[in-house]
Amino acid sequence: MASAISPPHQQQHPHLLRPSPPPPETTTTSMIEPPPISSSSSSETSTPHHLTQDELKKMAAYKAVELVKSGMILGLGTGSTSYYAVNRIGELLKNGTLKNIIGIPTSLKTKQQAISLGIPISDLDSHPVLDLSIDGADEVDPGLNLVKGRGGSLLREKMIEGASKKLVVIVDETKLVEKLGSSTGLAMPVEVVPFCWGYTAECLKRLFNGCEVKLRIGGDGKPFKTDNENYIVEMYFGEDIGDLNVASDKMHRIVGVVEHGMFIDMATTVIVAGERGITVKHKASS
Repeated sequence: MASAISPPHQQQHPHLLRPSPPPPETTTTSMIEPPPISSSSSSETSTPHHLTQDELKKMAAYKAVELVKSGMILGLGTGSTSYYAVNRIGELLKNGTLKNIIGIPTSLKTKQQAISLGIPISDLDSHPVLDLSIDGADEVDPGLNLVKGRGGSLLREKMIEGASKKLVVIVDETKLVEKLGSSTGLAMPVEVVPFCWGYTAECLKRLFNGCEVKLRIGGDGKPFKTDNENYIVEMYFGEDIGDLNVASDKMHRIVGVVEHGMFIDMATTVIVAGERGITVKHKASS
């Protein structure tokens, strides 16, 4: 899976080579209000409509696709929110609004979706620098750092989005957190090689006080396998993991760990859909 080509400006895990950056300044702008919801009967008009999570995801996805221009090389994300963005890109290609788009999918599932929509696809070997990637996230902190990969595509997502000039993240407001890894009952995914995965999991567990680590099991009752034929172990933190770059470094040093789900200092824009509308957060220019 690993591409032999990497962008000339990018180093593998560049965040490991510098101290943890301070949270970037962000600008927050309300862009649009939620669309009006029509009622089927007069009795329903007096009851306020609360947007569903799927409606919020679709709002964020459509807003992100407004940033796509003809001729772009695009990273196509994976997950329930990215699904709407990929569909929208396919729709705009079909009606001629967008032209000459090439998509780099972050999973086999997204690849199949893109092909079904007529989106031309390629890979990092052919296009080692992307103009823009659009993807969802499981957690977003105030510094626009992310947890991703609870769907199992974190390695390919990190490779493709790390090769992108811009990473636009689309979420609903439930994904906003004060600190990564703090979501109660939700895990930090880590992709590991299957060989002696239990030993690798135990090494990860020992890194953080009160941490629990479990193997992800698929719907068939067998260990879940990523598109790279690896396993996912899920880390549940018992306390604050501290400096994210230090935590990242510790995890990467364990032999058997392929990649973890912390996307540190990668997002350039986060689009958040909520009941009051769309909020866009931009990382301050360095």
